[in-house]
Amino acid sequence: MTQTTQQLTGQLMEREPLARYTSWRVGGVADRLYKPKSIEDVQAYLRSLPHEEAVLWLGLGSNVLVRDGGIRGSVIYTRGCLKKMHETDDGQLYVEAGVPCALVAKIAAEKGLSGAEFLAGIPGTMGGALAMNAGAFGGETWGLVSKVLLLNRQGDLIERKASEFDVGYRSVSLADDEWFVACYLDIPEGGNQQSREKIRQLLATRSQTQPTNIPSGGSVFKNPHGDHAARLIEVTGLKGKSIGGAQVSEKHSNFILNTGEATANDIEALIRFVKKAVEDKQGVLLETEVRIIGEVLAS
Repeated sequence: MTQTTQQLTGQLMEREPLARYTSWRVGGVADRLYKPKSIEDVQAYLRSLPHEEAVLWLGLGSNVLVRDGGIRGSVIYTRGCLKKMHETDDGQLYVEAGVPCALVAKIAAEKGLSGAEFLAGIPGTMGGALAMNAGAFGGETWGLVSKVLLLNRQGDLIERKASEFDVGYRSVSLADDEWFVACYLDIPEGGNQQSREKIRQLLATRSQTQPTNIPSGGSVFKNPHGDHAARLIEVTGLKGKSIGGAQVSEKHSNFILNTGEATANDIEALIRFVKKAVEDKQGVLLETEVRIIGEVLAS
């Protein structure tokens, strides 16, 4: 590092296993994992790193598969770290990247704001939701965003309007060396009790239709235009298909479960198997929604 770690206020860990930080409960070791105290602290950490050091950001660890060989470089962990959230003078919600989406939905409802209820169904943080335009129950993250704050690899803080981004289904235009650290959400006023009831109903639906009590990474594949990945996987006869400790969920076939002893390699192999089987039998090439990152474990 180019500066001493004494100038940093967060927690730096060397050779940190990432399985405890991912919702699949798999993943190898990160060279470094940093838990920042603030956005300013992240800026200082980025500036302390050698220019060539790779940087990855991790929130709740959903929607990402970290390979068994782990991550070379630094992982910046935002959950419970970049956690500020407050209402601005003009009625918007300022939310930092480490705030869980479900908490945003809850706080918005408590403030009598209506339209953010769908966020309760996204098992990640706002940073990840911004990066992929996460959605649930018909709503999408960027439908609420008015502007964002980003950091670049040099540690510079940048403010941009939502209109400056190309946003699509599970995609947002963003440079590889820039990361979202906060956003301003413009959520209309509505009924407090109605919003709370809608959240309750959405969570009940999620519990009934998704395997929420077994480690998974969330939806594995994007829905093809005019169809659903889960339907295609189911009609291909893949519900319950297993490789090692990884299994296609019987409850929702667009989820792959860690039944207890899965490796990241098991999960990735099953993803490839499902993708090929659906293409061979249904003529549809599924696109992964989860990010697959890191090093393959040397045999």
